[in-house]
Order: sequence, then structure tokens, then C-alpha cells
Amino acid sequence: MDKTITVAPTWTGFLIGTARLRAPWRLALLPLAGLAVGAYALKLLDRARLKQVTQHLLIGSTISAQDAATAATRFADRIVATGLFAGARARIKADRAAGYRLVMATASYDFYVTAIAAQLGFDAVIATGSRKTPDGGLRALIDGENCYGPAKLRMIRAWLDAQGIARADAMIRFYSDHVSDAPTLDWADEAFAVHPHGPLRTLATTKGWTILDW
Repeated sequence: MDKTITVAPTWTGFLIGTARLRAPWRLALLPLAGLAVGAYALKLLDRARLKQVTQHLLIGSTISAQDAATAATRFADRIVATGLFAGARARIKADRAAGYRLVMATASYDFYVTAIAAQLGFDAVIATGSRKTPDGGLRALIDGENCYGPAKLRMIRAWLDAQGIARADAMIRFYSDHVSDAPTLDWADEAFAVHPHGPLRTLATTKGWTILDW
């Protein structure tokens, strides 16, 4: 989703927007979040841990299900109104018209991706989950795998199995802007590298994948 459909990454924007509305004092913790990003750059944290740390800092260790849903809807409204590539909107419309089942597979958290996907008319979401509190609130902890890289392909395959869809019976298109999705791009019937960064553009050229710049 991020930088494939959306113009910019979404997690930081969601965190800051939610902190500003729920607990503005948490914005003072942004420098600590920046240190966590630096630790990730130095490979001291992985992506999953980085998500958990930044959520803990800017939203808190838990957020109620109602507050999370409200924040997600507000954020989705903004993203869908002003934060999408026009070419992505057109391709979503075209794939739907062609009869494809639209599934959003993304490393972003499902609790806000679902709101964006619903507004865009997607049929399903495969995304990073959150652990729950006993009353249904969201904890700043990932449930299962971070839906990124090889894990994304595992989660897509698991979703197909759960839906009773045999791989041989499916015609799958997959779109991505980042080389981390190479396993899924290679597995798909039709692979699209969307305004790819350098490594993915090189790989797409080698593999013969379609390159889209929208």
C-alpha cells in the first residue's frame, strides 16, 4: 500500500495525527521515535520492533478498540481524499471492472489499513495484526508476523488456503514499489513494479516485470 497506492508512507502520519488528537503531549516524544528510526537504520532494531516502539511512544501501550476505529476512519478519510496516486485509483477501478478480486496485502497495521481499503472498495485485507487486550483494545505489539518480505507471501498463501482458493485456479496480479516484495512479485502471474526504487527497477528489468510510473 505505502508508496504503491499512497503518495507517502502512512505509519508516521497516522502516529502523529492520532497523537495530536488524543494526547498532544506525546508529540514531545518524537525525538525518541527518531532515535528508534536511527537504531533501525543501524540494524539495531528490526521493522517489527520499530513499529512497536513508535506506537508505544506516540499512541501508548494500549488504545481502545473504539478510539482506534475513530482514529483509523479519520486517517482513512484524509488519505483517500488527498493521499493517493491518481494512477493507482485508475488501476484499482480497471482491475475491479476486469473482474479481479481486490486484496490489499501490506506491511501496515490492519486496524487502519482496513478503513482505507474499505473506502477504496477492496474485498479483503492481508496486513500486520495487533495483539488485543481482554476487552478488545489494541496493544503496541504485533500479533503474528510483520507482513513484510517473505512473510507477506506466507500470509497471502495462508489467506488463499483459508478462502479455499487453489493457487492453480487463481490468476494473480501483484503490485509493489519495493524490492522487499520480490518473493511475491516472482510468485504472481503478473508482476508490476510501481514507480520502483533503484533495486526493484533493476530487478524488474531483469525479470521482465511491467514497470508502472504513475
